Amino acid sequence: MRIVMVSDVYFPRINGVSTSIQTFRDSLQALGHDILLIAPRYNVDDPEQEGISRIKARPVPFDPEDRLMSVAAVDREIARLHQEKPIDLIHIQTPFAAHRSGKRMARRLCIPCIETYHTHFEEYMHNYVPFIPRRVFRPLIRLITRRQCRNLQGLIVPSSAMLKVIRDYHIQLPTRILPTGIDPERFSRGDGAAFRKRHHIEPERPVMVHIGRIGHEKNIDFLLQVHHQILQQLPQTLFVIAGEGPSLEHLKQLSDKLGTRDNIRFVGYLDRNTTLLDCYRAGNVFVFSSRTETQGLVLLEAMACGVPVVSTAELGTRDILLPQRGALVVDEDVDQFASTVQQVLELPELQRRLSREGQDYVHEWSHSTLALFLADLYQHTTDTFATSAADYSPVERSTS
Repeated sequence: MRIVMVSDVYFPRINGVSTSIQTFRDSLQALGHDILLIAPRYNVDDPEQEGISRIKARPVPFDPEDRLMSVAAVDREIARLHQEKPIDLIHIQTPFAAHRSGKRMARRLCIPCIETYHTHFEEYMHNYVPFIPRRVFRPLIRLITRRQCRNLQGLIVPSSAMLKVIRDYHIQLPTRILPTGIDPERFSRGDGAAFRKRHHIEPERPVMVHIGRIGHEKNIDFLLQVHHQILQQLPQTLFVIAGEGPSLEHLKQLSDKLGTRDNIRFVGYLDRNTTLLDCYRAGNVFVFSSRTETQGLVLLEAMACGVPVVSTAELGTRDILLPQRGALVVDEDVDQFASTVQQVLELPELQRRLSREGQDYVHEWSHSTLALFLADLYQHTTDTFATSAADYSPVERSTS
């Protein structure tokens, strides 16, 4: 099949959406499908990649990480790709310019269109516009989401929690839960000792690791409080935080206030194929407390690297965090969380058990298996669309 994915974000912008797109695209191409991607151009020197159309985009005010594409430019690129060879289906990944163009061009070209609902905006936005009461923007987001879902042929969500969100919005579209898979083989690499050496971390020093975008919604403030508590009993414990984002300066200031800055390393963005794997493996425990995660891929990545996980279970992470699957689940309580992390750090046998469990468990999330499900969904959607479209004349279809 020839599929066009359209997204307002992609690498070098690092987040779960970019990872999901790359994982599914690579896996579907390995199955023999022609998967094209339209995404923003972030810098003039972005490397050209086969099958990826970069659209000129302008910076988003007050948001240096993101770009805003021209809807008209995306329209033209979809039309060009369709003229080059007919597109079977458009898969929208984000609800901004990509959504507007993807949906509009699907109607013009009379092809089916589905969308993945990656982000729980109702919770996400509260962290960035806290001065607007939830009672104001919550119904607005729900209304916008319902309108955006009109005339789509299907919806994908990454977890059962997000399916409940969609049902609570009274959206009746055919919706399938399809999480992003993981390649356990890729995460079998990595050199934790080399990472420690590069960052001057003693081989025996206990290390907590957190990897991800440094945003308010990740609730890293809580983890800094947990680290502060652990230092009372294990004063050598180092907290490595990998990633960048709008909360970075705030976290540095908070660590100064707590007096823990000397025991924290902010290491920025790391290359996903090399130094990121090293960072995971440098940790004795991976810690996570996001309240808005729709899946929580970093948890699977940590497990694949053999790193024990201690995490809260909120929203989409509940589908991943299961008993005897490489993780210990605790409430968002500083004392309880700190006590659990300390237990992992102090008990090598517990670390080994959780490591074995996690590495076995991630094989249940194989990227190739989940890509087969997505390919099946594409085929089912196009078949259903073709059957329903046969009831209309070409003129009616082109103007609907």
